[in-house]
Amino acid sequence: MSEVSKDSLQRILLQLECHFTWMLLKEDITPKELEERITNQIEFLPSKSKIQNYNLLAYVNHLNGKKEATLESLQKAEEAVQIECPEETEKASLVTWGNYAWVYYHMGQLGKAQEYIKKVECICKQNGSASPYKMELPHIYCEKGWALLKFGSSYYEKAKESFAKALEEEPQNPEFNAGYAIALYRMEDYYGKKSSAEGSSLESLRRAASLNPDDPFVVPVFAVKLQEVGEAEEGGKYIKEALEKNPDIPYVLRYAAKFYRKRGDVIKSLELLKKALGLTPNSSFLHHQIGLSYRTQFLEKRKAKCQDREKMKELIGCCIFHFQKAVEHKPKFVYAYLDLASMYGEAKRLQEAEETFQKVFAMTKLPCEDKQELHFSYGRYQQFQKNSESEAVKHYLAGLKMEKESFPRDKCKSALKKLIERKINKSLGDAKSFGILGYIHQLNGERRQAIECYEQALEMDPDNEEYLNALWALRLSLQS
Repeated sequence: MSEVSKDSLQRILLQLECHFTWMLLKEDITPKELEERITNQIEFLPSKSKIQNYNLLAYVNHLNGKKEATLESLQKAEEAVQIECPEETEKASLVTWGNYAWVYYHMGQLGKAQEYIKKVECICKQNGSASPYKMELPHIYCEKGWALLKFGSSYYEKAKESFAKALEEEPQNPEFNAGYAIALYRMEDYYGKKSSAEGSSLESLRRAASLNPDDPFVVPVFAVKLQEVGEAEEGGKYIKEALEKNPDIPYVLRYAAKFYRKRGDVIKSLELLKKALGLTPNSSFLHHQIGLSYRTQFLEKRKAKCQDREKMKELIGCCIFHFQKAVEHKPKFVYAYLDLASMYGEAKRLQEAEETFQKVFAMTKLPCEDKQELHFSYGRYQQFQKNSESEAVKHYLAGLKMEKESFPRDKCKSALKKLIERKINKSLGDAKSFGILGYIHQLNGERRQAIECYEQALEMDPDNEEYLNALWALRLSLQS
């Protein structure tokens, strides 16, 4: 094949709707960990589309350099098409064929790649598609949505958009509703928005659960959401029903465990998590959740001033063990690293704590929210384990000055305000302290309090341009 025709083939490949054109980047996942998650879903969630799972597994196998496994997964996707979509096999095969074309292109088998492109082209032509190489079909938007969700938090918004497009065509479709609701919930969970206000995932989850009350993926998430908005009694009923219907599905067990942990029943939570871990022993999520449950026990006992030092040491050890396992199975699991570092701090293993924090600081392409959480966690470590209030202030402020609204940013603001106010109340406040407090009042829209703080800061540091500019802007705003 000539270079020109190869270029032409490349341009066509880029027009296909499949995993290779959905901007699913290897750097955003741990391929081995994601491969295992998909395999677990195929085994434990038989109601979920095997077409979608095998297509995604093929792509992840390709990222792992497993050529034979890639082709084997695509073959299984083709077989699943015959079972799941016997009346529309060709339309249901478009994503699989697109993946085949890309795989054979990467293997240098350009003739075979062209064969699959031709298959796609024929179906598009038969159905009067505006594009010769892709069709805008709701099931493809849905498949894209699930794939995006699997690749992590930076893909949640795009996943929501894909499910929304699918719903435009089929608003009553249970799977499309489930995908949209899960995407919304993941976004809220990640950004720390737990309210029941308009635009939250609550009603979307309620709708999805009503359309498919036996869905082991959606119903437990709906129950947890109900708990988050203060409707724990109703949520408890859904959790109980889900456990009765699906007592051996890890996804049900893990969300049920989350529900019971937040309700204060840590023993029940651990029982469910350990059962789920027996089914999926390499799950980083489960190890992290078990670690969180042990941490809850540790914090409760510390609050009650427990004198049993051996028990406290044992709980810290359990936390560290499971957080270590979480990052071992998923080396890009930021929150597990931060929890591990914090527990090293509790154990006075400060060198290991520092090294663990620095691993996260060294990570590239961290989303803004993760950077804010990192600065908050490291600030707490500096404040409470290293007794360095100056370093704590530095990191709380760094998280706060990243202007994206988020739950971690709010935590930085709250911790910083509390620390600064305590310094000022002890008559230890300097110009920087008053300047920071002025900045916090300014962010909160409390202009008069902000002015007072900046004025006090300028009394101590009269030539500070930052405080002068802030004060000038605030006084002008009061005149407008």
